[in-house]
Amino acid sequence: MTVPVADIDKEVESRLKRLSKTVKMAGFRPGKVPLKIVAQTYGPQVRSEAVTAAVQKAFGDKLREGNYRIAGDPRIEPREGTDDSLSFSATFEVYPEIVVGDLSAREIEKPELEVGEAEVDRTIEVLRKQRTDYNPVDRVAADGDRVTVDFTGRKDGEVFDGGQAQDFPFVLGAGAMLKDFETAAVGLGAGESKTFDMSFPEDYHAKELAGQAVQFEIVVKKVEEAILPALDEEFAKSLGVGDGSLDAMRAEVRANLEREVRRRIQTRVKEQVMDALLEVTPIEVPNALVEIESRQMADNARRDMEARGMPSGQLPVEPSWFTDQAARRVKLGLIMAEAVKANELHAKPEQVRALVEEFAQSYEDPQEVINWYYGNPQQLQQAEALVIEDNVVEWVLGCAKAVAKPVAFDELMGNAA
Repeated sequence: MTVPVADIDKEVESRLKRLSKTVKMAGFRPGKVPLKIVAQTYGPQVRSEAVTAAVQKAFGDKLREGNYRIAGDPRIEPREGTDDSLSFSATFEVYPEIVVGDLSAREIEKPELEVGEAEVDRTIEVLRKQRTDYNPVDRVAADGDRVTVDFTGRKDGEVFDGGQAQDFPFVLGAGAMLKDFETAAVGLGAGESKTFDMSFPEDYHAKELAGQAVQFEIVVKKVEEAILPALDEEFAKSLGVGDGSLDAMRAEVRANLEREVRRRIQTRVKEQVMDALLEVTPIEVPNALVEIESRQMADNARRDMEARGMPSGQLPVEPSWFTDQAARRVKLGLIMAEAVKANELHAKPEQVRALVEEFAQSYEDPQEVINWYYGNPQQLQQAEALVIEDNVVEWVLGCAKAVAKPVAFDELMGNAA
């Protein structure tokens, strides 16, 4: 870029004249300061501002002339000029040209699952187990019981970090403890103890213990038997069914389960769609955009830690940790934006309304939730973004080969039910 010195001189003179009308200096009335004195005092600052403005204008003209879509901030550096002009160079990244690839050969599996009485029964059993009470019993521990123990673990005769606890409760068979540890407690009654050897798995999260042989001593303090709540009016009311009707409870459980099944199926399909878009549309993303996204993800992680009560200073969060994930997000964002623009996949008001109403159905007062969404522009924008994602998914399914695939209830729910 080249900026004529004459244009800068003219702009400096114009700015100094405007400044002289308002500047205040000792010994002069406002607006009566001689231009020469104003130039002596403010000339260097005004010239710097004029050069910056001239370079920015020249850069903007070049962008429009070349139809560049700049990503991030440019690096502008001076070059050797002449007596009549100043020269600068600008280095910057641009958005890639994107054409969504051919999806016709891609295969997308659409899981299928119909919620029936068996699935409702199993979900109700899960809800009962979540409300389990435990009563002390005078017998040895068996699977399903809750035991409270003191334990001490030693490696090479020395107690290791995290290897000691008092009054520690866990449910036998729930998988919260390693299997060998649980097995050792089975068959022991309150007041009984046992010493046993075991080895930690090779993939144990504490690396210093992974694959290591240790010895534990446990003392059972208490054995408690699980008592599931009865399927009665009181249980139905605990689930939010006002009149305690078991039929109404089953209907509500079914409705919630159908929503959850639909959500999980949509999530699986969406993951496949996003993978397909990335595979058929390889692009290089600007580093500037990845860096911005990485910083935002790091900031979100810090806020999440603080919300959970963990001072963020205890675990510094580095943007570099999120680089790969950020690059994927940026790529998907660019590809989806192109798909939306090229295929008119923008969110329609009625689609947004339908999605918000669906969200609201799982709350006690759906209308209050709907009003809250429409009273919060940021929340409504998030709903619009989800609608756009859904529109892109439907468009990809129309281009690719969608294959229906029955799925087992446990497999879809991740054994959560």
